[in-house]
Amino acid sequence: MTVYPDAPSPNFDARRGPPDMLVLHYTGMETAEAAIARLRDPEAKVSAHYVVDEDGSVLRLVREERRAWHAGRGAWQGETDVNAASIGIEIVNPGHEFGYRLFTEPQIEAVIALISDIRTRWSIPDARIIGHSDMAPERKQDPGELFPWKRLAEAGHGLWFDPAPERIGALGAPLSPGDEGLGVIVLRSGLHRLGYGAQPGGAYDDETRLTVEAFQRHWRPDRVDGVADGETRARLVGLLQLASVESVTGVLD
Repeated sequence: MTVYPDAPSPNFDARRGPPDMLVLHYTGMETAEAAIARLRDPEAKVSAHYVVDEDGSVLRLVREERRAWHAGRGAWQGETDVNAASIGIEIVNPGHEFGYRLFTEPQIEAVIALISDIRTRWSIPDARIIGHSDMAPERKQDPGELFPWKRLAEAGHGLWFDPAPERIGALGAPLSPGDEGLGVIVLRSGLHRLGYGAQPGGAYDDETRLTVEAFQRHWRPDRVDGVADGETRARLVGLLQLASVESVTGVLD
């Protein structure tokens, strides 16, 4: 186990069981110092287990065995108390409000190493390594479309799927806000099966658009527009297949 410098936060309580999820955030503040101060401020009532700075240094704010307050309102795969089920990692970046920028190479390497270390202690499926925006698409954008999710998956953490062109073409015209019918039912059902909180339904409403945007930030980051085109839907289908295989493998193991 790697030993990380402590910067203790008082903002935590007891877990109800072992964590089986990882939630990645960006700090979304102008400086790392401001973010760390807020995460340690008892009046703020927010925290995370770890903070990864742009130079690759890692601070531990809350022990993994404790329930840090990083996720807030939202859900993933039916879990509505995400704080209780997860370990939260804050990655220093000003975010969309203060000048969103590429994550640094030392930072990316440190995040990969940290996740590798965490997963030696806890059973965390790839399908439960998510961004803050995945569990709260109506109110969060982090860690955002610049986070290298594909690289993380190539390092063995999380799901990724690149569809073949023929799979994209087979899915037909895009689905977009205002659409209704079977295609939207299939889309919403698929997003829900993957883990998003949106329930199956037949209307491409604001909830659908925001959920598609969150999906795109994670799995189709070169185009985040809330429109479920063929590539977006092909990626969703492929990811559902990967998640299903992982689930069956986990049961067999």
